[in-house]
Amino acid sequence: MYDLADVLPDVELDPGTNVLVAGPPLTGKRQIAYDILASGANRGDGSIIVTTKDSADKVLEGFDTRLDDGLEPDIGVVDCVTKQRGIRTIDDDPRIKYASSPVDMTGIGIKLSEFLQDFYETRGHTENRVLFHSVSTLLMYSDLRTVFRFLHVFTGRIQSADALGLYVIDSTAHDDQAMNTLKQLFDAVIELEESANGDEPTIRTAGLSP
Repeated sequence: MYDLADVLPDVELDPGTNVLVAGPPLTGKRQIAYDILASGANRGDGSIIVTTKDSADKVLEGFDTRLDDGLEPDIGVVDCVTKQRGIRTIDDDPRIKYASSPVDMTGIGIKLSEFLQDFYETRGHTENRVLFHSVSTLLMYSDLRTVFRFLHVFTGRIQSADALGLYVIDSTAHDDQAMNTLKQLFDAVIELEESANGDEPTIRTAGLSP
């Protein structure tokens, strides 16, 4: 079972669950997803981040600040940004694998599968948390049908690996039809809403129960 400690303390999720984290900009949806990932890392889960927005170095730097002091987690990053920016001659290493761009969905899927196999078979992690940030970037480069097909396969890999999948999306960047179509792929949704009086965003959930 996967807990969502520090975010939704009473919630536990079955292995193979995929969760969409949605909300407008600046509501803290990425922070919530990172916190769920980090709470797992702090207790020994494997952590995999697929980033279509920031370089692996920036992702690792931000993730490290959420970890317990002195912890060296097993983490893998699929970087879909660096090669797109023109740095072609860069090789994979144990912590970072590179896809050519957010459009390279086949490459992203292959790199994810390599990490999942490595974490499970070589590193001995039976519980792994995977963060995809962000689905909105995919939709900037590809149409809804292509992204839906890709995420259908991606979520299936998470399910087969008994992992926990977290997917961040900017809900205001896409119309209701796109959001409703994509939500079909996920077992649960964490939705953040801006507060009218400037307080902390409201968190609504669907498909999550204690």
